[in-house]
This record gives sequence, C-alpha cells and structure tokens, in this order.
Amino acid sequence: MFTFGDLFLKINFPIMKKLVLTAVLAFSLFSFTVVAQKKAAASTLPVKVAIDLNQVKDDKVMVTITPPTITTPEVIFHIPKTVPGTYSADNYGKLIVDFKALDKSGKELTVTKTDDNSWQIANAKTLSKITYWVNDTYDTETGRGFGKDEIFSPAGTNIDEGKNFMLNNHGFVGYFQGKLDVPYSMTITHPATLFGATSLVDSNKSDTVDTFNVSRYFDLTDNPIMYAKPDNVTITVDGMEILFSVYSPNGVHTAKSLLPDLEKTMRAQKAFMGAINDNKKYTVLLYLSDMQKADAKGFGALEHHTSTTVVFPEMMPAAALGEQIKDVVSHEFFHIVTPLCIHSKEIHYFDYNDPKMSKHLWMYEGVTEYFANLFQVNQGLIEADEFYQRMVGKINNASTLNDTMPFTEMSANVLVAPYKDQYLNVYEKGALIGMCIDIIIREKSNGTRGILDLMQKLSKEYGAQKPFDDEELFAKITQFTYPEVGQFLATYVAGPTPIPYDEYFAKVGVAKTKVAVPMNPFLKDQSTPYITVDGKTKEIMVISSPVLNDFMTNLGLKGGDVILTINNKNYNLDNIYDLIMESQNWKADDAISVKIRRDGKEQTINGKVKLSTEEIEGYGFSDASKEALNKAWLKG
Repeated sequence: MFTFGDLFLKINFPIMKKLVLTAVLAFSLFSFTVVAQKKAAASTLPVKVAIDLNQVKDDKVMVTITPPTITTPEVIFHIPKTVPGTYSADNYGKLIVDFKALDKSGKELTVTKTDDNSWQIANAKTLSKITYWVNDTYDTETGRGFGKDEIFSPAGTNIDEGKNFMLNNHGFVGYFQGKLDVPYSMTITHPATLFGATSLVDSNKSDTVDTFNVSRYFDLTDNPIMYAKPDNVTITVDGMEILFSVYSPNGVHTAKSLLPDLEKTMRAQKAFMGAINDNKKYTVLLYLSDMQKADAKGFGALEHHTSTTVVFPEMMPAAALGEQIKDVVSHEFFHIVTPLCIHSKEIHYFDYNDPKMSKHLWMYEGVTEYFANLFQVNQGLIEADEFYQRMVGKINNASTLNDTMPFTEMSANVLVAPYKDQYLNVYEKGALIGMCIDIIIREKSNGTRGILDLMQKLSKEYGAQKPFDDEELFAKITQFTYPEVGQFLATYVAGPTPIPYDEYFAKVGVAKTKVAVPMNPFLKDQSTPYITVDGKTKEIMVISSPVLNDFMTNLGLKGGDVILTINNKNYNLDNIYDLIMESQNWKADDAISVKIRRDGKEQTINGKVKLSTEEIEGYGFSDASKEALNKAWLKG
C-alpha cells in the first residue's frame, strides 16, 4: 500500500525543510482523511421518507422522499413491479400520481416516466426531494383475485381516512436505482387515535409521530404496518413475543376473542419446529373486510420475516375464522424456514423491477404448505384421517393442473404464461412433493429423521444471510439425506413424470379405502338444502319433504318449522351464511338448543347433534406392519 508517509521517508531534505514538509503532509493527510470520511458518511446517509396520514386527499396520501447524495447526472426512482412472496407482476407504480422531483429552491426537475414503475430524473445532483401521491388497492378490487391482474389483498394497501391504513410499504415507498442497500428512515405522522402495529421499532415517543429506521430497502418492505384504533393483544410463546392486531370495521371480531385460536396454533408450531426457529418477535396483522362496501376481496396472507398480513371477510363466524387462522397463519409462519431462512440468490438479491425467479417454489411454498398440515396432526390439532384426506384433496386438485410440467421449469418462469397459470400447484403438488420426500427420509432412516431434520440441516448450512445457487440445491439435499431423495427430485420435480402417490402412501401403511365423512346438518349436497327462506319475512324454514336427514329427525323437526334461534343466537336470511359455516364445526353428540315456531306457536327443542354420513373414496391406515413408521411420520 502506498501512503504519504512512504513518500516522506524517501526524500532527504534538511531538518527545517523536513519540519515544514512534515506539517504540510500532515495537514494534507488530515484533509484527505476528513474528505474521505465526509464522502463515506454521505454515501451512507439514509433515504428519508415522510408520510402524513392526517392529510388524505381524494383517498390518497402524500409521500415525500429525501434522497441520499446523488453523484450522477441522472437517477432512476423505482416503485416495485414485483415483491417477494407474491410471484406475480403487480406494478405498484400504477398507484402513484403527480410525481415531482424538486431542487433546493423548489424548482421542478425534468422527469421522464420510462415505464409503469420507473421515473428518470434529470440534473440529479441538484435533487432535494421527491413528492408523489399514493392511491390504495382495497376499494378498487373486483374479486378477480390473486394472479388475475389484480393485486393480492394481503400485499395491497388501504387508505380509509381516520379509520385504517394498511401500509404494505412497497406500495408507498420506492428506491433509487443502485441504492437498495442504503439505510432508510421513515417518519409517519398519524392521528393520535390510531396505533401502528408492526414488528418495526418506533424510535419516536410521540403519540402522533412514528419513526422507523432500517438498514436497507428490503427491511422496510419486509415490515408492514397497520394503523387502526388499538385492538391488540401481546403474548409470549416460548421466548417469542407475538403481537396480534385486528381491524374489524364493524366491531364483529376482536383480537381478544380470536386470540385462543392464534395462541393454540403458535404454541403448536413452536413445539413442532423446535430449535429451527429463534425469532424473538412476530406480528400478525389481521384485516377483516367489510363485504357490504368496496373493500378487499383477495383472502389469504403474505409472509414476512417477523410478521404476516392476513385478510379475511368480516362476516365469517368466529369458529370458521379461527379455523382459517389456524391454517393460513400457520402456513405464513412456516415461511420463517423457507424462503426466509433457506433461499437462493434470486430471492436474496431480489430485483423488484426485473425479477429473476428461483427454480424451487416446490420448497418455498410446497414444503411450507406441507408443514402447515403436518404440524396439526403432529401436535394433535387434527386426527390422522383428516390429514390423509387433506393430502388426497391436494392430489385431486393437482390432477386438474398440468402434471407433466417440470416443477423447476414452472418455478423459474412463473411470471409468464403458460407457467403462471400453473402457480396454484405450488400449494397442491408442491405440498405433496414435501410429503413424499418426508416419507422417503423416514423409510431410509427407520423413522428417526424426516423432512424437518433436512430443513434444519439446510438452515445451518445456509441461513438468512447465505443464499444458495439454484443449481446446487438438489446435490446438497442428497448429501444431507439419501440417494433415493436425489433420484426423486430428478425424476418428479425436475422431470415431467407424474408422482405415483399410492407407492409413497404404501411405505407408511396408507392405502385407498372407503371413508365415512359427516354431512352438513342443513345441506344434502351443494344444490339440495334441507332449509329454505321465506322471501317476505326472511325467516329460515325446514323444507316440506317426506325425507329429512338424521339431524332433523333426531331433534323432531318437521317440514314448515320456522327456525328462530340455535344455541340462543338469532338466525334469518341476513346471517344464514353464519349458520351454515358454524354448523360445519358441530360434532356428533354436541348439546344443541333450537327455538322454532310451529303452527304459530314457539317452542324450544333441546337435544344432541346427530350427523348423517356418506362414504367417499379416501385413504386410511391399513398395514399394521408399517405402524411404527406411520407413527414416526405423523408424530415423530
């Protein structure tokens, strides 16, 4: 290394000249160091973001961006086209209007919009700030849903002045090209009546101003914020703090009332995962959509490292909503393992505006979905027979899609046709791939290890900060497991061969059989109900039929009976959906009280639930010689 000191030692001056030169060189070196430090500090200056939720104009809010030091004549500002976890081109830049770039004097700089999500700014060295207005997505949704040219609601945004703001930050805040890794400081001004629920740490103690500082753009987009009237519950599960925040526009549900389902699920997940998860904080943001108004219609959830956004209809009965929380939130939480901890370079160095997709959606979504079902039978939340039928349901759903399209090929090209039309198979065949790998590992290890053990090994090998090369993953998995797993991946995941599921079920003693499933108390099938509605009074009545089901006859109900209440809850046309959904959770021999009106007189019938059953083709355990391996698979 060459320094000013090296130069000085090589020059033979008289003493006085040496002193003078020493002073000059010392000053020069000091000046050089100060300039270098200033340049280094300038290069790490944060992008400053200001959002004022008190000023809503035409259902839009303004965002002000103060850039870091720009040293190029021009700079491009992007709003994401695609964000991690959605696997679709959503073009969030379409939400932006009245984009302006200003210098210090407030003069507008020349801006050229180069595509839906990008703005090229001239004279960028003089850029002082950017301003633009942001529209939201929830009140414009038509219900076409995820993957149909409409932003999936959990990845969308909401602006409801004074009531609710769903800030999926990728819909509000952009980035300067080449500066994804500079820090961000975001200040949000909001009404004192609204609380911002998030996993981000607020460094501002004000009740009306929140300040969030993050190390890079990804950390901003990875942490959604929901502002609403406070309805939050915080619990600690095995060392992890969980914040549960609920927005129910009409007050139908609360965080406290829904907490038991969430807590039960999270405790079971933590027990199932063991040491593979060491998160200290997790936030669940539940937005309940008012289906009577223009509101969110894409139901489900979107994962993040330390949080998830969830959207469901507010009209769902509490029991049904609890079941959805168990299935959907558990899926998102398992994403902590993959892709949030185990992922390829395409995911780690994600390009928001020209994304390159990984080949391994079978693992990111498929194994995650498999875990979301396996942990439930593992932890006693569902019975083995229900788990089998869930897997059979996935086999049936996968059969309606392209079963010969190599999964790796579909994954790498999932943003374009015809591959994007097969995306939903990641939740069906993807989960079944995970199941088959799990069974192979269990069989070869005599039940001592399974796919969870594999994911633990991959987590240690890679981790959140060490991505893998797409092409190396199969070899690494084979190294950690068995040659048979590598052959399975090559044949059924990278290749076009359909999976012979019966062969893998047989390894754990499961085979096709007739399964008796309970029928809904009010429906013979999807098109034949046992109840009807009086169009004038909205009252629910038992149909006039000589043949009623076991539920009706066991309680002595007759055709023409008007059902007024069940278990002290009033029902009519307005909430008949609630009745059908709640009845799905009734079990045989549950106590039940039905208030009816018969021949103009009211009476209450007390009894027990009796459910009719029908036999369908399903799967069940049938090979006693495989009992130990089956138990290791489901309970190990």
